[in-house]
Amino acid sequence: MVMQIIVDYPHASIIIFSLVVSFFISVVNYFIMDKDKIRGMKARQKELQAQMKQHKDNPQKMMELNKEILSQTGEMMKHSFKPMLITFLPLILFFGFLRGQYMETSIASSWYWWYIGASVVGSMIFRKLFNLP
Repeated sequence: MVMQIIVDYPHASIIIFSLVVSFFISVVNYFIMDKDKIRGMKARQKELQAQMKQHKDNPQKMMELNKEILSQTGEMMKHSFKPMLITFLPLILFFGFLRGQYMETSIASSWYWWYIGASVVGSMIFRKLFNLP
């Protein structure tokens, strides 16, 4: 039944698949990420960037601020790594399934681009709904 829907409605089905995957990733992020800590780090990065604009004449201070920004970025990546590990294997398996199914449809050469476009929009919507950083 699902295979027939994919063949009959390839555009709609890839959009629905991408929205389901975006929702799954957003739910995992919602429950796994320390949202308050990441928001604090993002706020600190904005603060540091504002300070860099003030001290653009002082290369020593700029290097110091840039070093702290890089440290904050590394810390944020550590916090986003755990949800990525949880979602990575299921997504790889799911993409293998999708690739096999969409190679027989009218969007065989562009299904991936349809998926990316819909998932970007879906991710933005779900991040707002879940209030994710």
